[in-house]
Amino acid sequence: MSVGTASEPATSIPARIASTWASNPAVALWSTMVGKKVVMAVTGFVLVGFVVGHMLGNLKIFLGANAIDTYAVFLRTMGEPLLPYSVLLWIIRIVLLASVALHITAAVQLTRMNRAARPHGYDTKKSIATTYAARTTRWSGAILALFVVYHLLHLTAGKVGFQPGAYQHLAVHHNVEAAFSVWYVALFYVIAMACLCLHLDHGIWSMFQTLGWNDARTTPLLRAVSRGLALVVFVGFISVPVSVWVGWLR
Repeated sequence: MSVGTASEPATSIPARIASTWASNPAVALWSTMVGKKVVMAVTGFVLVGFVVGHMLGNLKIFLGANAIDTYAVFLRTMGEPLLPYSVLLWIIRIVLLASVALHITAAVQLTRMNRAARPHGYDTKKSIATTYAARTTRWSGAILALFVVYHLLHLTAGKVGFQPGAYQHLAVHHNVEAAFSVWYVALFYVIAMACLCLHLDHGIWSMFQTLGWNDARTTPLLRAVSRGLALVVFVGFISVPVSVWVGWLR
């Protein structure tokens, strides 16, 4: 069977691929499953770094209102006087937004490519190599995307979840207390962080696999690292809403 048309010889197809690679290797790599997995690993690394840093910053609230409020001001003044107020913070936000967009796009396209390759799929429920975190990664990812939008509108912008005049700019301690004193808001954050824990557990492990770090000797350690880091992040994040909810943080 011939590939191509009568006017287009079969050899022109690999030639076109080679030409695309030569002119734009990034585009050629992106079109492959390997390329999309690499993008997911790199963007995942960026996002995991942000999540850990964000968690550590949040824990400053246990040092008192002055500590967490000063940290909020620092995030907006870092880079001064070289950069104007909040510019470096916005650069970080743009990098994170681009990472999220690439991560989601690569995940969706990989799913479609996998389904096209095996339309009937695997019975993952019977696969001993598949974890619960892996089976639910698409759902946890979708819930996290919705949570991020709510979180930005809630505690970052103060546009939702607060009575008129209750939100105070850069008064983080006050805003957190006001937000998580509402039990269903605190519960929603705990559920979202549970999804984050599952997503990190599978995502960090997948990143190790994509980078080729796992083998028979290192797999148990890397599994423990991915799960341990996910649990630490979960406990760190939920400690704030739970502490406000039960009255430990005032």
